Amino acid sequence: MKTLLYTLLLCLFLIACGTAKRGEPAYAPVNVSEPAVAQGQVVFNTYCTKCHPGGEAGLAPSFNDKPLPGFLIRFQIRHGLGVMPAFKEQVISDDELDNLIAYIKTLKKAKDDKAAPAS
Repeated sequence: MKTLLYTLLLCLFLIACGTAKRGEPAYAPVNVSEPAVAQGQVVFNTYCTKCHPGGEAGLAPSFNDKPLPGFLIRFQIRHGLGVMPAFKEQVISDDELDNLIAYIKTLKKAKDDKAAPAS
């Protein structure tokens, strides 16, 4: 009888720990049909997603909720901030950085589109 009670309590605990959004994508699909955005996604997955998975908080803060213009994003990537390392031209070329910024803007737009109420 105790085993059944413990199993039931464990199941209730596991259900209570789950999130209501499990299985539901947090964003609208990111449109990577433009070559620059697709190449920016590759750069993002190589250098950024470890700390900013999907632009959200991971090891580092989220940037999807920050309205930074492109030149500030570029500055922060090139010079770093806090524990974020700087990515110089030898690591991410200027063309790759342009593509990365295009992807980041597309990622933010996908989040905004998902957050907007359906009309």
